[in-house]
Amino acid sequence: MAVQTVETDASATDSHSLPVDLGPATALSCRECGERFELGPIFACSSCFGPLEVAYDLPLGDAEALRKRIEAGPDNIWRYAPLLPVPADVASKPSLNPGFTKLVKADNLARALGVTGGLYVKDDSGNPTHSFKDRVVAIAVEAARAFGFTTLSCSSTGNLAGAVGAAAARAGFRSCVFIPHDLEQGKVVMASVYGGDLVGIEGNYDDVNRFCSELIGDPLGEGWGFVNVNLRPYYGEGSKTLAYEICEQLGWRIPDQLVIPIASGSQLTKIDKGLKELIALGLVEDRPYKIFGAQAEGCSPVSAAFKAGHDVVRPQKPNTIAKSLAIGNPADGPYVLDIARRTGGAVEDVDDEQVVESIKLLAETEGIFAETAGGVTVGVTRKLIEAGLLDPTLTTVVLNTGDGLKTLEAVAPTTGQSAVIRPNLDSFREAGLA
Repeated sequence: MAVQTVETDASATDSHSLPVDLGPATALSCRECGERFELGPIFACSSCFGPLEVAYDLPLGDAEALRKRIEAGPDNIWRYAPLLPVPADVASKPSLNPGFTKLVKADNLARALGVTGGLYVKDDSGNPTHSFKDRVVAIAVEAARAFGFTTLSCSSTGNLAGAVGAAAARAGFRSCVFIPHDLEQGKVVMASVYGGDLVGIEGNYDDVNRFCSELIGDPLGEGWGFVNVNLRPYYGEGSKTLAYEICEQLGWRIPDQLVIPIASGSQLTKIDKGLKELIALGLVEDRPYKIFGAQAEGCSPVSAAFKAGHDVVRPQKPNTIAKSLAIGNPADGPYVLDIARRTGGAVEDVDDEQVVESIKLLAETEGIFAETAGGVTVGVTRKLIEAGLLDPTLTTVVLNTGDGLKTLEAVAPTTGQSAVIRPNLDSFREAGLA
């Protein structure tokens, strides 16, 4: 959705809406029919059932003054508070303060992939719970405060569960989160250590998500803010901060190409939204950019639809080691297709073996240990270059959204000690390592 100023009409209200202060956010707008609703804990249009997203009255006008205001802000996502659905005093509230993670100039990886135009890795493993989910949860927490919720919840493939648990502990909420019962052990431990309730559901992520939707409509869910369901419009806005940071870290410049992993597809669509906002605000030059989506072959409904030329994304049953991307029915899938086609990008996938190879390649070249989603993104980048779809002479940013310590199972079978020796030099020489 393009940046816009909206006037909230009294006739466009919902019974769940509440008068709240969420900074420049003025309304919720349906992505399909454009109907507007007052700010509240709703996520679907009552007229056409399309998804809702936040509309703003953004500070158009003096771009240089806004740029200086941002640069003088804290070294986290709250430097962009004037562009987010949060109150002006958000930085003073208890929060994990995520964001402003490293943009690594990846020259070694560039040489390995044959990139000559400049390759960067936006490494979001540096966030408080070591994934980009801290960004989206931080925004959702402010909405939960505004709407008077007492419990934070979510359906999760792992990273979000940990981010919600940690943010709730810091902000003083109770948490109860739901995950597929067979997630990686590292993510299970990290999600449960913060003291909230962690509930495993027998089934995949889509089963978990359906259960949470049922709980929202039941008295048992009263007072619960599900960050990626009834708070989804606000939650999704946190991903815009990736676009803001990348452009600021490049000297207020949009990269020519971005490669972004796809789970629900929300991150990719909101990065595109963030780039369009920066252009509208005059903070960056209006220039072409291409967005590429990355999926694992064992859960690639958006990639399959893109390659087939379809506008509808057909659900799949996930079967991949990249469990953080294992959403077989991605809510934002059709919008990802629109963006990839509009910008001249593409959506591609890689198999599990390529995911592991790419995790190792990134680690060996740049010292960044990515989780499986990062392996997907690097692997797809290589595949796009080989297919001639991604131009290696242009500036390219690839996203690593999480820490490899969470998905040790993926690489453990093919990594380990180089040798076991006796504690003497002769044994070391015999091992052939000198």
